[in-house]
Amino acid sequence: MRIYQIDPTKDARWTEFVERHPDASVFHTVGWLKVLQCTYGYAPVAFTTSSPTDELKNGLVFCRVESWLTGRRLVSLPFSDHCEPLCDSHEDPEFLVRSVQSSLSHEQWKYMEIRPINENFGQTCAELGFQPVGRYRLHVVDLRPDLGQVFERFDKDSVRRRVQRAERADLVEKRGVSDDLLKAFYKLFVITRSRHHLPPIPYAWFPNLIRFMRDAVEIRVAYHQESAVAAILTLRFRDVLYYKYGCIDARFKGLGVIPWLLWRAIADAKSKGAVKFDMGRTQEDNPGLLAFKNHWVLRPIPLVYWSFPRAAAHNGREDWKMKSAKRAFSYMPDRLLTIIGRLIYRHIG
Repeated sequence: MRIYQIDPTKDARWTEFVERHPDASVFHTVGWLKVLQCTYGYAPVAFTTSSPTDELKNGLVFCRVESWLTGRRLVSLPFSDHCEPLCDSHEDPEFLVRSVQSSLSHEQWKYMEIRPINENFGQTCAELGFQPVGRYRLHVVDLRPDLGQVFERFDKDSVRRRVQRAERADLVEKRGVSDDLLKAFYKLFVITRSRHHLPPIPYAWFPNLIRFMRDAVEIRVAYHQESAVAAILTLRFRDVLYYKYGCIDARFKGLGVIPWLLWRAIADAKSKGAVKFDMGRTQEDNPGLLAFKNHWVLRPIPLVYWSFPRAAAHNGREDWKMKSAKRAFSYMPDRLLTIIGRLIYRHIG
């Protein structure tokens, strides 16, 4: 077989391929790739065995990340919770990976990174000399039962009672992608990131999401006495709803606002035919967030990121660097953290 490289944002076959492939996610879509490209300057590339005149039968998509600070690398995909190789046969994934491996030194890439959900493909990575560089848990809510059964499966105290408490708290929800909702969301997002001693994602990321992903994006903001107190941002692809970002004014945590917003998003998505609610990745060493999501999904999916050759770990050995950075960030005002976010995020994808 021969390997071909295509630009999935320009090759018309990619959209049709992603729409029909059962393993495709929102992170494979042209819209998501264009957001990465426009915000951070990453160049998308897909490797396939299909010739330019044939229908696409497989694809392994990456972004070329070129950074003077962190090096040149291929990542599948930056700022994406997961990105499964899209193949129709058992042989294709291994062939595609081997082909990319062989091109690394020729094209002077520091390493390649893959983020599959499928554990069998992870085993293939291990056999091909890849090393794990990040271990996570992926929480996915099954929305196929009726709505009442979905609700009953959530933890009684940490989810159901908090949703019911919020329903009695005189909250008002507004949803959409208007400028006002985006500004309210981002203000809360900056506050939340600051509380966790982290720079916020650049503001430009979010207008680009709305611009390139259009109806797939929805912002939900909860108001209490006319003040925005919490917000979430979700994405939709086919019959899956994705929870990407959540933020809250800590003074209102006791009202159960985030569970309330999530539940309303779930109920609305199910009414429109969604069968899964993907709550995203969580690091194994983040006990607080893991506990929160475990109240929604009892058996999360193990999620491992693989690198060849070995890159710096996302967690584990690099924890001391993050802890040092967080100590420095904790002394910075929100405005300075926002500036730092604009400067550094493109280097860490």
